[in-house]
Amino acid sequence: MELINYVILDDEPIAHRIIEGYCENFSFLNKVGNFYNGFEALEFFRKGKADLIFLDINMPKLTGFEMLKSISDPPKVIVTSAHQEFAVEGYELDITDYLLKPFGLDRFIKAINKLRVGERKTNEHSDVEYPGRIFLKSDKKYVQLELNDIFYVQALGNYTKVFHSQGMLICPDKISDLEAKLPSPGFIRVHKSYLINRDRIEFVEGNQIKVAEVMIPIGQTYKTRLQGFLN
Repeated sequence: MELINYVILDDEPIAHRIIEGYCENFSFLNKVGNFYNGFEALEFFRKGKADLIFLDINMPKLTGFEMLKSISDPPKVIVTSAHQEFAVEGYELDITDYLLKPFGLDRFIKAINKLRVGERKTNEHSDVEYPGRIFLKSDKKYVQLELNDIFYVQALGNYTKVFHSQGMLICPDKISDLEAKLPSPGFIRVHKSYLINRDRIEFVEGNQIKVAEVMIPIGQTYKTRLQGFLN
């Protein structure tokens, strides 16, 4: 996987340690700089490049956004701030995500999933852009999967089974939670207990749909939505 070189701009040393610790969970994230004020970061970007910056905003002398506006070719930005009032301005600058301090690893992972935007996928029904990969928690660790490798998801009470090209994961998420995480319309709920990758559909017959050699039932309440996709 291609490396993403990142830098951290924050005037609080503890914030650097927290972000670095979270980034260690991702093999493709590679730190290339730590900066504690905007002028240090500005000097770096005048000479070098990074793919991503974790950006604090409220800093003395030069704010994070002032520094960002001074860069001719800015990288992707994940804001890390204790101040919610800057969020609107941040999204006007086309940031990837806005993390409100203090944030945990789960929220950090959602930001990284937003960052991993895949190629624009075009089909006769829509022209959508969605992440090419996702991190799912399983057995006390986070596993990265290519979205296209996921066949279907099966409800298991408050857990789910995620069937993919390399096997199966058991995740501590309800199927409704995964339905919200997996991008639509790439993934379709076809039953109260099943969520499928529409690109993995082999055929539909009666009230069943075949995915990865498995016949999956089509729930009555989901049938109309599926018919709309097929037509």
